[in-house]
Amino acid sequence: MKEQYDFSKGKRGPVVKAPEGKEKITIRLDGDIVNWFRHVVDQAGGGNYQTLMNKALREYIEGRTPKFEDTLRRIIREELAAKLSVA
Repeated sequence: MKEQYDFSKGKRGPVVKAPEGKEKITIRLDGDIVNWFRHVVDQAGGGNYQTLMNKALREYIEGRTPKFEDTLRRIIREELAAKLSVA
């Protein structure tokens, strides 16, 4: 290792620029949420958990994810139908 390094021609900023249309931000998320996305990516054989988070947010914003109430109603209907068919 050298005693000193010459950084006189160094530049500030990211080494790799973000792709067009992407914005780098700092965000605080619960650890279990981030770990879930990482786990899903690992189970799929690899990829980028941030890309998966971006996709999930986009689907939510565009209304492509089922609403909680709709999902709950569907589950209740299925459970009731199953109980009625047993009785």
